[in-house]
Amino acid sequence: MSAFPRLPDNLTGGLRRPNQVRRDQLEGAVRESLSRQVAVTRPLSADPAGQAIRRANRIRRRRAGAGVALGVVTTVLIGAGMTHLSGSSDQQGPPIVVIGDPDLSGRPLPTVSVAPPSYSPKTPTDVLVAGAVIDADGRRLALPGVGPAELAHRLPNGAGLLVVGAPTAAGRSLWVAQDDGLVQVLLAGAGQIVLAPDATQVAWRDGGDLLVAGVVGTQLIGTVRIAVPDRAEPVRFVGSSLLVRLDPNRPGHALWRPGADELAAVPEQDILNVYGSLPDGRLVSQVSANPSNGTCLAFVDPKRATKAARTACGTQVSPDGVGGMSDDGRWLLVNGKVGSTDRSLLVDLKRLDTKLDVVPVGPAVSGTIAWRGDSDVSYVDSSGRLVRVDVKRVRAGEQAEPVPVPGIEPGDRPVLVSGS
Repeated sequence: MSAFPRLPDNLTGGLRRPNQVRRDQLEGAVRESLSRQVAVTRPLSADPAGQAIRRANRIRRRRAGAGVALGVVTTVLIGAGMTHLSGSSDQQGPPIVVIGDPDLSGRPLPTVSVAPPSYSPKTPTDVLVAGAVIDADGRRLALPGVGPAELAHRLPNGAGLLVVGAPTAAGRSLWVAQDDGLVQVLLAGAGQIVLAPDATQVAWRDGGDLLVAGVVGTQLIGTVRIAVPDRAEPVRFVGSSLLVRLDPNRPGHALWRPGADELAAVPEQDILNVYGSLPDGRLVSQVSANPSNGTCLAFVDPKRATKAARTACGTQVSPDGVGGMSDDGRWLLVNGKVGSTDRSLLVDLKRLDTKLDVVPVGPAVSGTIAWRGDSDVSYVDSSGRLVRVDVKRVRAGEQAEPVPVPGIEPGDRPVLVSGS
């Protein structure tokens, strides 16, 4: 017999712990046990999300470093190229060429509106007036930042305008205006500015130098320069060369092929004005004659030493230099005299070798002449009215009549857009 008393257990005397547990209490105990197990955080052997983020950061850092390196190399190459093209110029002072996109913050959004309905929406060509372009359908596109202008030309791709500013005390400006109304300054404080007929090049006077640059998009590239006499200024592009007037108050011109070290004098030294060039390179020019005959129109070969034949002479053609040729080189519109009245005149260049064949057209030209094709030309007269000329009707004796320009206020001076 054991010395210890026998203790009752579950097998002998019945259950000592309560077994009266309700169903809801049991479910609560199970839920609590499971929740405690879930709350215990166990470290993962691998973190896929963290690995992906770290890998993306490494790739981004490598790409950023490569981009910075490429930008530095590009900047150095462009700077070296511009230095090489600029030659050994000793030009001092602030540069006047602005290349690249300006800060666009704060610029007003471009706006498009329709010209006032009180005017006819039809115009023969696009018109620049009061800081806006009005197209042939009467739509108006505001160009914030464009000041008073004297010349506007469509870009080769038709995606905007080159606008030459009127002369001011600070010089002239050149703007490029895109079709969405964004305006960018290409030149400021320049002297005389000349555009190539296709608007792919621009020439200008800066201090004692003459410069030429290509126009690509909204930038000037490949600038070259040459030192010129004090009063010399660019006149127009002739093929791949630039015609330079050596002194505005005297006859005498020279040709400069951009990149060459010197000007090549034009042998014909009696040229007063040049209106354009023919496909063979000859210049349609106004040349001096004896006092009794006034001046003559002539075809001048700028590279030949022989004088041009002076057959188309008279006192009708004005010496103001205003004039423009048709696209086919057949017609020339110039200012002149009919009796004692200032008028615009149409000259038949096909007969220039034999005589001066001139017919009066309408009021005198004031500003740009815009030819469209071979027989339709428009210009603005001294009153700011638009004059549209049909060559066939004028040759038949019908005078061109000026009409108001749609959408402009009294006193505004419209500028016709060339190349439209």
